[in-house]
Amino acid sequence: MPLTAGIVGLPNVGKSTLFNAITHSQVEAANYPFATIQPNVGVVEVKDKRVDKITELVTPKKTIYTSFEFTDIAGLVKGASQGEGLGNQFLSHIREVDAIVHVVRCFEDNSITHVEGSVDPIRDIEIINLELILADQQSIENRISKVERKAKAKDKDAIFELSVLTKVNDALLNGKSVRTLDLDKDETNILNGFHLLTAKPVIYVANMSESEVHHAEDNPFYQKVKEFADSEKSDVIAISAKIEEELSMLDDEEREMFLADLGYEESGLDKIIHHSYDLLGLWSFFTAGVQEVRAWTFHKGMKAPECAGVIHTDFQKGFIKAECYHFDDLVQYGSEQAVKDAGKFRIEGKEYLVKDGDILHFRFNV
Repeated sequence: MPLTAGIVGLPNVGKSTLFNAITHSQVEAANYPFATIQPNVGVVEVKDKRVDKITELVTPKKTIYTSFEFTDIAGLVKGASQGEGLGNQFLSHIREVDAIVHVVRCFEDNSITHVEGSVDPIRDIEIINLELILADQQSIENRISKVERKAKAKDKDAIFELSVLTKVNDALLNGKSVRTLDLDKDETNILNGFHLLTAKPVIYVANMSESEVHHAEDNPFYQKVKEFADSEKSDVIAISAKIEEELSMLDDEEREMFLADLGYEESGLDKIIHHSYDLLGLWSFFTAGVQEVRAWTFHKGMKAPECAGVIHTDFQKGFIKAECYHFDDLVQYGSEQAVKDAGKFRIEGKEYLVKDGDILHFRFNV
């Protein structure tokens, strides 16, 4: 399945404009074999120049980039945790995503009204964060009431779980998000089953005017968002949702020219994707042959059989070995055969830790 991110933000901050840009850039359904694309879901290709280079050298019949799925989380207003707006529907959607892309408005424009009456990105962030905190608090308190009985009966697992839940609940009562807490592996494992909203990593997207985005650091609204993001060890990206929407209407060649004219190395959408990969600890490996060149996403630290399972569960179950070489070797020597001749082609077993940029061919038997 692709990486998923939920786009949140108050009305009139640029969230819908950004999502429109994403849906215009949407990958063709033929290259998205996972599920039917819903109206509030946009699936885009993760542009990777390494895929383009492998395609150039291997000349396959087909090239498939890995994909990134954005869900437009609509209906978030003050009181969402108590059912205001789309309330519970919003919360159920956001529990399913890997990361949150939180769009905040960092520009003045009298022609675009703000639901709160003025532009104040920190206030907007705190409104949404409070709704997420209240929703998490409800989940935690519901569980505490159930686990307390077992803890009183001296159940060791229940005693530990209660201590973790109490620690988290105290933090939530003090307005802290779970992601800001220092939790060990055992504590994190306890919380994973709750899919807590404030435990999810966040990228703050500072939506700026077309004229200001080039020098974002000079924008006082951006400065405040950056300071806030730094305080909770989150990322912040400055984009112009309007520019992203214009880019999404262009073909690849026009898009590259437009980006060059703007002085950009990559679009804001690409920045969001690449920051999300870093935030979630994700890398890419490739499969390459005359039939197909394809990129696959995996978590740092995964071993060869686990990466084989990314392609198909049968590959993991019947894993025998991985034939492996690196993208850099392919570029240096020009072909797989030349890589072999140079002694850079390897056979790896079950304990091999896959690296970013590995080109793999799995041998398996089921």
